[in-house]
Amino acid sequence: MGRRAYLPRVLGPFLAVLALLLAATPAAHAAEPALSARLARALAVPNVDPARTAALAIDLRDGSVVYERNASLSLVPASTQKLPVTYAALRLLGSGYRFHTELVGSGTLVGDVWHGDLWLRGFGDPTLRESDLAGLAAEVAAWGIRRVTGAVIADESWFDARRTGPGWKASFYIHESPPLSALVVDRGRYRGKTSLNPALAAGSLLRQALAGAGVKVAGTTRTGRLAAAGLPLARDTSEPLAEIVRFMGRESDNHTAELLVKQLGAVYGGRGSTAAGTRVVRAALEEAGIPLVGVRLADGSGLSNLDRLTAAAVVALLEAGLTERDIRDAFLASLAVAGVAGTLEDRMDARPARGRVIAKTGTTATASALSGFVRDRYVFAILQNGRPIATRWARIAQDRFATALAASG
Repeated sequence: MGRRAYLPRVLGPFLAVLALLLAATPAAHAAEPALSARLARALAVPNVDPARTAALAIDLRDGSVVYERNASLSLVPASTQKLPVTYAALRLLGSGYRFHTELVGSGTLVGDVWHGDLWLRGFGDPTLRESDLAGLAAEVAAWGIRRVTGAVIADESWFDARRTGPGWKASFYIHESPPLSALVVDRGRYRGKTSLNPALAAGSLLRQALAGAGVKVAGTTRTGRLAAAGLPLARDTSEPLAEIVRFMGRESDNHTAELLVKQLGAVYGGRGSTAAGTRVVRAALEEAGIPLVGVRLADGSGLSNLDRLTAAAVVALLEAGLTERDIRDAFLASLAVAGVAGTLEDRMDARPARGRVIAKTGTTATASALSGFVRDRYVFAILQNGRPIATRWARIAQDRFATALAASG
């Protein structure tokens, strides 16, 4: 299914749509009363509090409000939080941006011996694999190096040392996301388990790769920070950012989202931290005219209980991703496809919704959400909170809502 199938045939000025979002009329005064009533019935399920449910649907043809409930209510978004990260990353870094990882030598090469250390420097690549390290090792061997008198030193200083996001439950660490680091290989898996020191694990894996390439390292692998310039010996680059956010969004991958936030902080905020990164994301949303009253960005994944979004902000954000030509295809491709791919593969798997609803899901113990597009006709957001949230009923409501939109017109 082509991504362009979801682009609107007629799209009014974005600022006019924003004005409608900010002054959204009640559902009773929506442009299509019959559809509005069906959408209201779709949301009426047991064990989900209407007072803690926000929903907004807009007709992309003319910007009219099809349905609105509590659109400005500030709610825990769960993985809907990944939408602002996707938008900001694509807008600032560009869909063709690639992460890189460096292998730098400090010392001198005499014959086939490197007299000094080898530094593995991470710059936030969430997709780095052991096979990439094999490529780095092969490049070192291509220099004619067969022996290293020093050590392999892993440098993760591009990011701060915090391994989790603010406001996470203790159980989220490892279970929902491996440790955060600027240098992490295979998501921190080492010798069959997740390492609590991913940089050191990466250094150890590089040492193994060097041995496989015929390069013997004398010193002990350790972590450190390269303070002086060295000789660049090898470099690895990731797939384009468009591919990375496609995986992150469709599979709702927490680890990738958190590293992207830290990368935004490192590149644009002066520090590779979650706090710096979320400030960068917020500034990007503000520049795009997204209504930020009631919005709080604490992490990148939505695992934090400190995050807050509104349905109005989410719909405006989706509109922004749709209307900005440079990022549109990559932004839309990051959404799961009903009945086909990602976290919606097993939901709405029949017509009229199958293949026609593309959306970001969100689920935690206290929140459930679904936000996206229906064909080239509607943009919508649903946020539901509870303590705990009745996930099954919340999803039934979301699926019925999106299906009603898909069946309309």
